Amino acid sequence: MRDLPAFTLAGYDKGRGILVQALWFAVMNTVFMAWFTPARVRAALLRAFGAEIGTGVLIRHRVRVLWPWKLTVGDHTWIGEGAWILNLEPVTLGAHVCVSQEALLCTGSHDHRAADFRYRNAPITVDDGAWIAARATVLAGVKVGRCAVVGAGAVLHKDLPELTLHTADNRRRPVEEPA
Repeated sequence: MRDLPAFTLAGYDKGRGILVQALWFAVMNTVFMAWFTPARVRAALLRAFGAEIGTGVLIRHRVRVLWPWKLTVGDHTWIGEGAWILNLEPVTLGAHVCVSQEALLCTGSHDHRAADFRYRNAPITVDDGAWIAARATVLAGVKVGRCAVVGAGAVLHKDLPELTLHTADNRRRPVEEPA
């Protein structure tokens, strides 16, 4: 039986104090996610809160980032409408990565075997040229290889080698290097 009142934040470091967290949430929910905010302003806001953002990065509206200071994005990467980067631990996106609409990158989970439901978090790394397609989910501790593809609606809970497609029906097959 789970003892949810016994849950604590033990072992989890948010990385910034409560005032910075509150300020980020205010900025994210009023300016950062708004449809009228230019992509370059979104990138600048993430940088202002500690993210490492490359050049030519395109971040669309309704994107959510839990903690910008735990985010690294390489050059010419795209993050589509409604994507959610739930980064209790670091998320690293390489260069020329595409994170499509409503994709979820989730570094946080719970230990289902522990009565106190403690956190079981781990970072996510997406290598250069990879594509996380629409409504795909990448879970804690996963590495997506160079030019790999996480297909639309797929759930990825294990590392994905380079030049490999992982589909929503949990199948994998090789893909060619983009020309």
